[in-house]
Amino acid sequence: MRHEYPIKLLCEVLNISRATFYKYRNSKTQDFEEYLTIKAIFEEDGCMYGYRRLKKAILQRTGWIINHKKLLRIMRKYGLEIRYKKVYKRNYMKKFIADNVRPNLLNGDFKAEQNNEKWVTDITYLAYEGRYAYLSTIINLHSRDIVAAVISNRNDLKLVKDTLEMALSKEKDVHGVILHSDQGFQYTSYEYRAICEANGITISMSRKGTPSDNAPIESFHSSLKRETLYSYNIANLKEYISLVEKWLEKYNNVRLRLTS
Repeated sequence: MRHEYPIKLLCEVLNISRATFYKYRNSKTQDFEEYLTIKAIFEEDGCMYGYRRLKKAILQRTGWIINHKKLLRIMRKYGLEIRYKKVYKRNYMKKFIADNVRPNLLNGDFKAEQNNEKWVTDITYLAYEGRYAYLSTIINLHSRDIVAAVISNRNDLKLVKDTLEMALSKEKDVHGVILHSDQGFQYTSYEYRAICEANGITISMSRKGTPSDNAPIESFHSSLKRETLYSYNIANLKEYISLVEKWLEKYNNVRLRLTS
């Protein structure tokens, strides 16, 4: 693409490293670099511009002349939605699921002979007195260690992306990893798929409405809640989150596990 944001600025806007950016550029999703530029400008304007105004903003700030049909296609593909137009969300989610659902490659086999052979991931809610936070976790099935864990007050794509980015920053060689999840909208998004493909990660998914297909992480989250929320006299959500963070910190280094 001839006209684009300087790479350094684009990486700062998207809060990603240059190494990650170049991995995206080499991914199988050919329009991902264009999407990053579009997303940066879209978010600068508060996610309030439709494709017509966004096309003008792109031209003014980068000099890039983009066909309005192509712009609209990229926006729909990656789920760039105007914040006050919620009516389209359901249609977008259906499209994500239709295009990006993957078969269950684990098929109930949760044993891994090698490190970084199989990962499982999921999101669970942390709730106390009507308030919610969300925990996203990735677990290595070989060691049963936590590869990454992120807590947010929003259950959205950013939460999943931040968790995956944390895992990638810790584990340098992930080519060939099978990453298993459910069919949540975050995992069936094009951005999630592009990040995985750019890093050589193979996506696997549970059958719809079948938690047993991801039993290890379901069990992990159950243990976490049992040993935190249900075992202490917690006063508020902030205290609960703090307790969970301490539990996660000790898990890899201290807590004994029956399966390893």
